[in-house]
Amino acid sequence: MKDIVYEYDGSFDGFLCCVYESYTQKENPTGFFVGEADCTLFDTRYIPTVAAHAKRVYRSFFKTSQVFGPLLQRAWLTILPEKELQLFALIRLFYRLGPVALQDLSHETVSAVRRAVRHLEEEAQQLRGFVRFSEFGGVLGAEIEPKNRVLPLLRGHFCGRYREESFFIYDRTHREALFYAAHQSRIVPLEQFQMNAPGEEEAAYRVLWKRFYDTISIRERENPRGRMSKMPKRYWGTMTEFQSEDFFVSPCAAGILHSTVTPSADEAFPAPSAPDGIPAPETPPVCGHTAPV
Repeated sequence: MKDIVYEYDGSFDGFLCCVYESYTQKENPTGFFVGEADCTLFDTRYIPTVAAHAKRVYRSFFKTSQVFGPLLQRAWLTILPEKELQLFALIRLFYRLGPVALQDLSHETVSAVRRAVRHLEEEAQQLRGFVRFSEFGGVLGAEIEPKNRVLPLLRGHFCGRYREESFFIYDRTHREALFYAAHQSRIVPLEQFQMNAPGEEEAAYRVLWKRFYDTISIRERENPRGRMSKMPKRYWGTMTEFQSEDFFVSPCAAGILHSTVTPSADEAFPAPSAPDGIPAPETPPVCGHTAPV
């Protein structure tokens, strides 16, 4: 087989077209480049993305296995080093040995791909609980900063959970966003994005959430290492409860609200309490505050 370097558009379908060209032209790709290849001693060739070729390759996986195609799709979303070469090696192994190849965890390529997919799925599972939405004029918006491209895995969860809402989730790392409205969703590239400042009501809810988070913690039982094992620190940058003071301030209320712990914040957003004159059962009414300050 002739050694060659493939240039393609960087998409999953484009990669499958590279696989198609390799087998039909009897070529051995030694490298994959998105766009123009760097300096190389091998011949280079641009592979156009042809939907029919990509479908033909993808359908060939299902002749012997129902899981290889979906596994390959998820592996494509990972941060696997030298991803195209690793996946191409896995495809060649699969074509040669069949589904049994996926069970050989002693094989370096199989093991690396499965670890990468497991990392992707674990990250998506964590973000299902760590995404923090804000409200902007009837639209919910959130930002995340994952290592892997998790938006395709998060799409089904959030579109099902907020079926009647309109929302977006922006991936800072890969500069793409999931948009959902009117029961339709799309993931689109978004090179430039800046979240709007919160309105007064949104700022108030952020303060309440921060106060709730701080209130339920028990200082004597704090365990920073345990918290970071359940809530890794790399997610804190997009979580409401770990933001700086500016995150909780609306431009309209900048003169009223300065932080979550100052007296002005307490006065602007008082803690909820029972109605006046209704004491707790078996508790005589006393003078003073009706809720912790």
